[in-house]
Amino acid sequence: MKFTTSTMKSLVLAAAGLQIAEALQLDVNNSASIRSASSTIAHGLMKYYVSNATGANPTAVGTLPGPYYWWEAGAMWGGLVDYYAYTNDTSYNPSTTQALLAQVGPDRNYMPPAYFFSLGNDDQAFWALAAMSAAEYGYPDPPSSSPQWLSLAEAVFNTMVPRWDTTTCAGGLRWQIFSSNAGYDYKNSISNGGFFQLAARLGRYTGNQTYIDWAEKIWDWSAGVGLIDRNYAVFDGTDLKINCTGVDHTQWSYNVGMYLHGAATLYNYTNGSALWESRTSGLLKASNTFFSPFSNATDVMFEPACELASTCDYDQFSFKAYLSRWMAKSVILAPYTTASVTRLLRASALAAAASCSGPDNACGAKWYVGGFDGVVGVGQQLSALETIQSLLLLNADGPVAMHEGNVKISTIAPTSSLSIPDRTAAPTPAATSRSAGLTPRDMALPAAAAAAVVGAKLL
Repeated sequence: MKFTTSTMKSLVLAAAGLQIAEALQLDVNNSASIRSASSTIAHGLMKYYVSNATGANPTAVGTLPGPYYWWEAGAMWGGLVDYYAYTNDTSYNPSTTQALLAQVGPDRNYMPPAYFFSLGNDDQAFWALAAMSAAEYGYPDPPSSSPQWLSLAEAVFNTMVPRWDTTTCAGGLRWQIFSSNAGYDYKNSISNGGFFQLAARLGRYTGNQTYIDWAEKIWDWSAGVGLIDRNYAVFDGTDLKINCTGVDHTQWSYNVGMYLHGAATLYNYTNGSALWESRTSGLLKASNTFFSPFSNATDVMFEPACELASTCDYDQFSFKAYLSRWMAKSVILAPYTTASVTRLLRASALAAAASCSGPDNACGAKWYVGGFDGVVGVGQQLSALETIQSLLLLNADGPVAMHEGNVKISTIAPTSSLSIPDRTAAPTPAATSRSAGLTPRDMALPAAAAAAVVGAKLL
């Protein structure tokens, strides 16, 4: 008998007593198939959520168990808001609503004191953006006695404005909110990009020019300090201890995605301005860095700063989710990007589906290997879900269309055609983790989540 890599992995899984699954079936041209695949992945993702069980600490409701940080739960619920909007499946709405309200904090601005020890501006932004999506998509309103989705997003914006730090680097948000937290001296793209995207989306949604003015201000600062270069590559961050005179050139997929959605929002809001078209197109072209790792994996998404070297941490495994999420949303706002984005996300969705062949269709990390790589977790599951369910948004025939009433489609033709060139070079390998300087939380997964990880690393 000839033993292939996949055969050996199957034997190891069988020996461990785990169910062996076939690759997830996906027809990227069939909405019913996309919904079915998305449903399977969402079910697997929710297995990691155990913090609402009877007897759970009230401050933990809505969060994920260690080693996952508070921010990633907000990102996950944002993905499940999208899941409802794209599929019209309400299965997870009760948990999603409960979670988004449980973590608002006493001031109703996503600053719960239980998580002050690790609370960054980027963390707060992910929860705010989930609330913003709920408002935009017409997700069911909270009870009248609870804060509403739009007011939560606005409250977060209102906490960020006074944190804009002009005492160093002529502006910018610091990574961390509190001076006691490691990373307080770092001004990074994901925090400032989150502020930018939130401001842009609030401006488009409400028509309030103040939000638009802030979005433009944040963009100008980000580009001026070098976090966004002339080719629209988005770098990780800069240090105020050197007055932001140099940047960490590590590129992460979620950074360019964060700015892309904000830029596309402003393209839409300005009814197709040449300036925001240029920026949207530039960022989309820069995202090419995160596709096609090998000649036999054309258009497949990957995380070059850690994936090839197998050094991704729990945060970084989820980054592809956000690039997929924001690329797809950008198509609605800037329709001229449709062909380029659809090509990339369809190829990536097929590769992601092939990776979801672990126990109970658990999804792996490296989509370019042509199957399940044995490395599972929340980030891997969320990345596959966002990439596959985004096809429903691109196909534009799902229930999401009924919830997009606040998004106007530009009728202005773009001034130039958009095509994404082949990737020519990899970005600088990661020198700094997103969680640099923070003490790793080596907490064991609870039994319900750990069951999905048994025998996970099959090298």
